[in-house]
Amino acid sequence: MTTKTALARTASLVAVLWASTASAQSLEEMETAAKAEGTLSTIALPHDWCGYGDVIAGFKAKYPEIKVNELNPDAGSADEVEAIKANKDNKGPQAPDVIDVGLAYGPQAKADGLTQAHKVATWDEIPEGIKDPDGHWYADYYGVMAFLVNKDLVQNVPQDWADLLKPEYAGQVALAGDPRASNQAILAVLAAGMSTGAASGEAAGKAGLDFFKQLNDAGNFVPVIGKAGTLAQGTTPIVIMWDYNALAARDTLAGNPPVEVVVPKSGVLAGVYVQAISAYAPQPNAAKLWMEYLYSDEGQLGWLKGYCHPARFNAMAAAGKIPQDLLDALPPAAAYEAAYFPTLEEVDANKAAVTGGWDSVVGANVE
Repeated sequence: MTTKTALARTASLVAVLWASTASAQSLEEMETAAKAEGTLSTIALPHDWCGYGDVIAGFKAKYPEIKVNELNPDAGSADEVEAIKANKDNKGPQAPDVIDVGLAYGPQAKADGLTQAHKVATWDEIPEGIKDPDGHWYADYYGVMAFLVNKDLVQNVPQDWADLLKPEYAGQVALAGDPRASNQAILAVLAAGMSTGAASGEAAGKAGLDFFKQLNDAGNFVPVIGKAGTLAQGTTPIVIMWDYNALAARDTLAGNPPVEVVVPKSGVLAGVYVQAISAYAPQPNAAKLWMEYLYSDEGQLGWLKGYCHPARFNAMAAAGKIPQDLLDALPPAAAYEAAYFPTLEEVDANKAAVTGGWDSVVGANVE
């Protein structure tokens, strides 16, 4: 017992010393080490999500010595966490260095020992409450749940969640992910539940499941993962997704077909995503350098160009660092006034209710 305690104390001291050394690493030292590694493996970063295409291009331009290895761009948050678990002993190209996941997944990944700490230089400008005090995960951006509507196929554009239950929307409504694994879809269920008056958390999660059961029973729900392509083809004329994804799809489709992006009148839910570095990252220095880039002014403005509100938005706005044209490209501020930011506890409770109850309550296999 005494020997084990002594060993534990020694290990703890080593960990503390290592952590202090890591935090003292300068940006120049980080860059040198990252360039020596030569690769950064990302996962679940589609180029039309939050402006990631340009963000990745910006990182490559700044650090041409580092190859960006993009894994499974269409993966969900649960898939990202599973990728870390599956590659604990694999230092090859299939092991992600970094993840970008829904708020509920960050603390869980830390609790499971899947993340490592790193506080970026702009740490103090990331709001409290949406970052881990130890630096294991921290918010990157947020948006609100919205409807992307194909106006060629939908004569009366729905303005609220209850509208989706109308017979005129038969075979038209889809989610932008599998609600058993996709954070975007899981929170869409929460928003739907909140629109019925249910309190955010488990209650709204269950109410949201009941809402989608009604939608499915009415024949309005389409069990297909909705995207710009499926919307344009007519498979999913109405897709429930984050506003930034909807706005990016609008730009991509460029009027063919004409679309409308609607922030519903009720159940206006704001969703935060977080960044984390894998505890088993094959390229830990490249991972830290990537984080530094994402939370720099350049990285934050890159997300804003993709219609996302970056984590440092308030601090940058106060400092006059946000160009007016980027602010003008966002939907009217009034659309966001009613946005509700759920607590981490509410997000966790909703996630448990939705992932655990979707099959038994709704029974639609989304794929």
